[in-house]
Amino acid sequence: MENKSSNPGKSPGNFIFTWIVLMLVWYAFTVSLQPAELITGLIVTFIVSWLNYNSFACCGLKLFHPIKMLLVLQYMLIFMKALIKSNIHVAAIVISPKIDINPGIVKFKSKLKSDFGKMVLANSITLTPGTLSVDVIDDTFFIHWLEVTESSETGIYNAIAEEFENKLIKIFDK
Repeated sequence: MENKSSNPGKSPGNFIFTWIVLMLVWYAFTVSLQPAELITGLIVTFIVSWLNYNSFACCGLKLFHPIKMLLVLQYMLIFMKALIKSNIHVAAIVISPKIDINPGIVKFKSKLKSDFGKMVLANSITLTPGTLSVDVIDDTFFIHWLEVTESSETGIYNAIAEEFENKLIKIFDK
């Protein structure tokens, strides 16, 4: 017999929380609030929530704490800065008459404990041009790096993940 307290993802509260958040997102992107769109949003978000609420149950309401929201905002600014910087760098490589790159697969160990935090880190790395998360095994990340400039695991970590991870630890692991 399953103990409900040992599996927080299966609670009705998580389903309702997920449904409300998805409805708010749906309505935020809805151009007009016509009755048909409102009803469609209600039904579609109910179905999506019912099928996926376990996936969204990692953080619950604790992410809406004002300090966590501030940390998320800071993370988004760090990500945007890295995104712009890497886009400029990759564009310079592409338009250069001589493509001088050193691609390779590199690895580093993450300090993140939560799987959700690791997923956010892997996606952030992948969304940043010049890097692609290939695999995550336990706490080891394998990254395809367009221009490998570091050989030590510490150097690789500092160049690719350190800035992201410092914020993600505060958001998801504390």
